Amino acid sequence: MSDLNLPDTQTVVKTAATYGRDLAERVVWTFLAASTAVAIAAGPADVLHASFWQTVGTAGVAAVVSLVKGLAARVVGVKNSASSVAGV
Repeated sequence: MSDLNLPDTQTVVKTAATYGRDLAERVVWTFLAASTAVAIAAGPADVLHASFWQTVGTAGVAAVVSLVKGLAARVVGVKNSASSVAGV
C-alpha cells in the first residue's frame, strides 16, 4: 500500500487561521474606508443628502461585498488567501 502524503494538522490549522485573519482584515478596512469616504462626501459637501445611518449602511454593504469577494477568491485564486490575485 502506498503512503499518503497528508499535510500536518498544524499546517492546516495555520493556513485556515491565516485565511481568516486576511479576510477579516480586508472586511474591516473596506468598512472603514467606505464609511470614511461616504461620510466625507455627504458631510461638508452635502452631495449625497444621506443621514449618518445611511452612510453606515452604505459602508456595511461595501463590507459585505468585500466578504463575498474574499470567499469567492478561495474558488478562483489560492486556497489560503482572500485575494483573487495569483501568488498572494
